[in-house]
Amino acid sequence: MNAEPLISARGLTRRYRVRGAGIGAPRRETLALDDVDIDVRPGSAMGIIGESGSGKSTLVRLLLGLDIPTAGTVTIDGRSVDARASARRLHWLRRATGIVFQDPYASLDPRMSVGRIIAEPLWALGIDGDRRARVHEVLADVGLGRDAADRYPHEFSGGQRQRIALARAIVHRPGILVGDEPLSALDVTVRAQILEVLRGLRERDGLTLLLVSHDIGVVQNLCDEVVVMTEGRIAEEGPTEKVLLQPQAAYTRRLLASVPVIDPRRPGS
Repeated sequence: MNAEPLISARGLTRRYRVRGAGIGAPRRETLALDDVDIDVRPGSAMGIIGESGSGKSTLVRLLLGLDIPTAGTVTIDGRSVDARASARRLHWLRRATGIVFQDPYASLDPRMSVGRIIAEPLWALGIDGDRRARVHEVLADVGLGRDAADRYPHEFSGGQRQRIALARAIVHRPGILVGDEPLSALDVTVRAQILEVLRGLRERDGLTLLLVSHDIGVVQNLCDEVVVMTEGRIAEEGPTEKVLLQPQAAYTRRLLASVPVIDPRRPGS
């Protein structure tokens, strides 16, 4: 396996200016991400955990070029990520990455058929070939029939909609799949089914997976490595089993203490 990181960030910082309390109050700065370094190995699955407001989603947005850092750099496969660049100049990044968001209800256009929704990245990125055949292929990958392509999002359950969102994220064959709390809106049974789909896609296609989640069990099941974040900084990182079962940072121990059970004997449960 290539020892060089596929995704690398150095000194990544993000400050936001927010309106102060009261009429006429001066704006103030809030620090969402503070001097973060992170490396993601090709073919690995990395989980990013922490409480709400810890900086997880901010980090992912910066890594994907969806937001502009106040300071720091990001490279993917050796290429610099410049969120200020034009959409055309960032085609390479959009080709390399796919993302699934938290809410399957909000992430799908209700006016578009499922086939058009899934094929949209192919059109946007100028990917030629039999697009309808590719849509049918990824529908099968996520456990949906090809007839789903002619239906609309409101005709599907929440779990099925998240499968559709996942199909859209992988239709252009990205090497990196990012999930920003992709399972938190689903019930336990559906969550387990989507986990199996993600695991199968990763094993078959060699995807590099970056998963933001507040669900420790999901990360334990799916990820090789874990990053624990608090107050915009990394509190602890390392192999998932080591960090979750032998945490070194006080914050990690407090975070894990709030989880009912982590059973080391059932890594695939």
